[in-house]
Amino acid sequence: MEIDKAIGESDDKRLKTKYNNAIFVIRRALSLYSIEEVAFSFNGGKDSTVLLHLLRAGYFLHKKELTCSNGGISNFPVRTIYFESPSAFTEINSFTYDAAQTYDLQLDIIRQDFKSGLEALLKANPIRAIFLGVRIGDPTAVGQEQFSPSSPGWPPFMRVNPILDWSYSLCLCRDVWAFLLTCKVKYCSLYDQGYTSIGSIHDTVPNALLSVNDTTSSSKQKLFKPAYLLSDGRLERAGRVKKNASIKNDRDSDSQKNEVLLASVIAVGDEILSGTVEDQLGLSLCKKLASVGWSVHQTSVIRNDIDSVSEEVDRQRSICDMVFIYGGVGPLHSDVTLAGVAKAFGVRLAPDEEFEEYLRHLISEQCTGDRNEMAQLPEGITELLHHEKLSVPLIKCRNVIVLAATNTEELDKEWECLTELTKLGGSASLMELYTSRRLITSLTDVEVAEPLTKLGLEFPDIYLGCYRKSRQAPIIINLKGKDNARIDSAVQTLCKRFKEGVFVDMK
Repeated sequence: MEIDKAIGESDDKRLKTKYNNAIFVIRRALSLYSIEEVAFSFNGGKDSTVLLHLLRAGYFLHKKELTCSNGGISNFPVRTIYFESPSAFTEINSFTYDAAQTYDLQLDIIRQDFKSGLEALLKANPIRAIFLGVRIGDPTAVGQEQFSPSSPGWPPFMRVNPILDWSYSLCLCRDVWAFLLTCKVKYCSLYDQGYTSIGSIHDTVPNALLSVNDTTSSSKQKLFKPAYLLSDGRLERAGRVKKNASIKNDRDSDSQKNEVLLASVIAVGDEILSGTVEDQLGLSLCKKLASVGWSVHQTSVIRNDIDSVSEEVDRQRSICDMVFIYGGVGPLHSDVTLAGVAKAFGVRLAPDEEFEEYLRHLISEQCTGDRNEMAQLPEGITELLHHEKLSVPLIKCRNVIVLAATNTEELDKEWECLTELTKLGGSASLMELYTSRRLITSLTDVEVAEPLTKLGLEFPDIYLGCYRKSRQAPIIINLKGKDNARIDSAVQTLCKRFKEGVFVDMK
C-alpha cells in the first residue's frame, strides 16, 4: 500500500511514531466494530485528508492481517460522510467529490446541519463509531480522548480520533504537512493559495504571513506562498477571520452601553500573605481598570494551593465580567494558578503545542515533554492573545485573564498589549473611558452624608466615592460616569445645597 510504503521509507522518526500510533487507533476501531458500524466524517480540509489516507492504510493493514495477503485493496468500504454547505468553498466541494471518485469512497452527502444530519444518518444505518480528524487545540477537542463517546444531547456513537495529538508546521518537524508531502497525496488547491486553516467562505482568508511581495507582476491580485511554507506553525489559524478577543461575557450589545462592567483581581502567592513580598500589581491593576471604566468588585490574595485558586476563580468568574489573576504561573511546585483555573472550569491541563513553541524560543529545548509544565494549559477553553511586543501571548480562559507579570513594568507592557487587542476586537464599551471629577471639602462626614445619599438617588448612573488621605485631612468626593454633562449636573446639584466655595475642584 503506497501510504504505508512512503512512511516506511521516510527518515522522519517523529512522523513514523505519529503514523504508527494513528494506525493502531484505526486498527483497534476496526477490530471493535464491523465495517458496517463505522463511518468517516470527511470535509475536504487538510486534517480530514490526512485521516482519509490513514484510514486507507489502516484498512489495508487490517485486511492484510485477516487474510494474510499482500495484495492491494480494490475498494475502500468505510462509509464516508460529507456535510455539504452553501457556505463551503467551491474548491473544497470539488476536491471532496474528486477524492470520492479517485478512492472509490462510499460518499453520503448530507445537506442538513451537523446534528440533525447525524441523527438521521444514525437512525437509518447501524453506525456505532465515527472517525474524526480532530486535533488537540480544536474547539471541539475539549475533553476528548482517542476513543470518546458522543456528548450528552447528541445521538450515541463513539468518536474515534486517530490524529488527536498531531500538529501543523512542517518546518518545526510537525505532522500534518509532513504526512501530506511525504506521501505525495493530493490536497485541496486552496492550500497552495495561502490558506492555512479553512472554514467557510465567510470566515476564511489567505494567511497574510504567506503574502508575496511581487514587484514584477502587473496583476493587482495578491500572491501567496503555499500553506506548507508557513514558517511558524503557531500562526496556522491567522487566516481565520474570527471574532477578536473580547474580555467580557457575551451580553446584549444595547444593554452593555448602560452597564458598569465588573472585574475581580486575584493575586496568588503565599509570600504576599506572609508579608515577605509587597503586592504592587494589585494596586496598579485596579488603577488601570478604573481608567477604562471598569468597576473592581473585589481584590483577593490566595494561597499557593490548587483548591484555593479554583474556589476563588469559580466564585468570581460567575459574579464578574472579567477576572484578572496573577502570580503562581511557571514550572515550580508552587505555581498552581493554571491548574486552579482549569479545575474551576472543570477541564484538565493539557499540552498546548502552540504555546510550547513560544516557550521554546525563550528557553530552547528545556521546554519539551514532561519537563515543560508551563506548556500545559486548560484544555478547550484557552485562547492565546498574540501581540508583537510580548515574547509569549497572554492567556485567556473564557472570562479569566492570566497575567504573567511579576512587577509593575511588566504589567504596564501586558496591559498596553491587552487594551490594544481588545480595541481590535471591537469592544467599544470596554475601552470607553469614564470621566470623573474630584471635589475637596472641609465639611465633616456628618454634614455631607445625607446630601450625598440624596445625590446618589437622583443620579444613579453616577458613581459617588468618598475618602480621606488621613483622618485629619479633608474629604475628597469622587464623581465618575460616562456622561460629562451628567457629572457636571450632579456637581451643580450638590453645590446648590451648601454655601458657595464649600466644594473646590481638585486638579
